[in-house]
Amino acid sequence: MRGTLAATLSSVYGLYNGFELCEGRPMGPGKEEYIDSEKYEIKAWDYDRPGNIKDHIRKLNRIRRDNPALWDFRNVSFLNAWNDQILAYFRMTPARDNCVMVLVNLDPHRRQECSYEVPLWEFGLPDHAIIEAEDLLGGGRFALHGKTHRIALDPADRPVAIWRLIPPSV
Repeated sequence: MRGTLAATLSSVYGLYNGFELCEGRPMGPGKEEYIDSEKYEIKAWDYDRPGNIKDHIRKLNRIRRDNPALWDFRNVSFLNAWNDQILAYFRMTPARDNCVMVLVNLDPHRRQECSYEVPLWEFGLPDHAIIEAEDLLGGGRFALHGKTHRIALDPADRPVAIWRLIPPSV
């Protein structure tokens, strides 16, 4: 979740070595440093150990490379998502030819669901219009019918959704 937020909310981001391995036992309350940090020792990382998120990070990097909407820092717009534990936003190029929509479950322990809005108005479409979307994490295309939809995001299965909205003229 944090990696997705960093990769899709900022035009520049980086990862501390070991982040993709989900290593990060804190030193203690109120401390930002981690136990076993390579700051104080030489680390030999096992990038294939279970529990890593390296495939997700690889997909995030591909999504960032392939979508110019994620290259600017001034184009983040937040969407209505009627659950405080789900953050919904989109980023679009000025030409409106690339639009990435992101929904993130902020609760790392429980499934959350909500109704949310698709920014049809950004394409000059009415609230009842249909827009095509591409799932950038899972693959495949689908149609979103109307402005309001419902989604469930589960931290154990799918904590985030990243979609490219396909403008009607493309």
